[in-house]
Amino acid sequence: MCNSNVKSAGVAQIDGRPVLQPAGNRVAAPEAARPLKKSLQKSLSMPASLDNAAAATTCAASPEKSRAADFARAAAASLLPPPTPASVSAKATRVSGAKVAAARTAAAAAAMGGLDRSRKPAKKGGAAVLPVVTFAGLEAYEPAGSIAAAQREHVAMAQAQRKMRIAHYGRTASFSRVEGKVSATATGAAELIAGAVTGHDEKRCSFITPYSDPLYVAYHDEEWGVPVRDDELLFEMLTLSGVQVGADWTSILKRRHVYREAFSGFNVDAVAKYTEKQMASLSAEFGLDLGTIRGAVNNACRISEVRRDFGSFSKYVWAFVNNKPLSPSYKYSRKIPVKTSKSESISKDMVRRGFRFVGPTVIHSFMQAVGLTNDHLVSCPRHRVCSSSSA
Repeated sequence: MCNSNVKSAGVAQIDGRPVLQPAGNRVAAPEAARPLKKSLQKSLSMPASLDNAAAATTCAASPEKSRAADFARAAAASLLPPPTPASVSAKATRVSGAKVAAARTAAAAAAMGGLDRSRKPAKKGGAAVLPVVTFAGLEAYEPAGSIAAAQREHVAMAQAQRKMRIAHYGRTASFSRVEGKVSATATGAAELIAGAVTGHDEKRCSFITPYSDPLYVAYHDEEWGVPVRDDELLFEMLTLSGVQVGADWTSILKRRHVYREAFSGFNVDAVAKYTEKQMASLSAEFGLDLGTIRGAVNNACRISEVRRDFGSFSKYVWAFVNNKPLSPSYKYSRKIPVKTSKSESISKDMVRRGFRFVGPTVIHSFMQAVGLTNDHLVSCPRHRVCSSSSA
């Protein structure tokens, strides 16, 4: 009874001792799952001519052995997995991959020396058009429009542009200087050299940049900081300084002709007689703020009162600086303040007299514009000009 159960359940040997195991735990022998030997695979993949020769030899020896060999060969072939497209084309892929790698290496070597730098940029429509940079042999292994090709083309073009900028750096300025010296007379050449030295040693105030409006640059070079003693021009600059709050001088200067036309050329006596109806019509006609017009009319009336007390508005204003412009001699524009103690004292007195739009900041801007203070930087050539004109 016991022996029959052992046989039915199966016996396994562990350390030389029989051990009972259920039938469900049986595992197939590993020999059955082993792959075919390489010799058998080679025999299955032998050329047809060798197979035919071997078959002829076997058949000649004995028909029974040949049939047995055919049967064994068929059985071995049935055990092999069916061929797939990937396995069939693996060898062809390896060969083509090697060829592509060789082509890429050759193209990269040719690209290092294939860049054509002898071509100059052609001009098309007045603008320089850079040549299209290509690499020799690039089309051999990359399709047109690929991302890698576009990136390499962009890098090559950027390098060509950089080299061109380095090669032409300063060429235009030097050419213009040479041309100016050749075309100028002896006196003109001397003036050109003197101007070049002056422009190199002295430059405008730092708030004048190459991007500044030409109108603003002309105002800096011709009016700003020049002492003014005319009542009408003082009235104009006082009005424009008040309007300039919250804006910039460039926009105010562009509309300067509008203010002059609206305020009758800043005639103090004429503006002081404006009625409320005239002010409303001027606001609608010229697009000016009604409060600005009323402030200008009020200041014209106050200037008329100052004239009766001091003889002129110019004498009243210049008395605050003892008839001599202030010269702080600033070296840096960041040191120029927006208001000073002097502008605060003038502002307090004008507010006491009934002037409008005359805060300390507005009065300091007014002082700079009419030359009460020379706030040009010491490096600016206008600093010395304004100082000499005041003397």
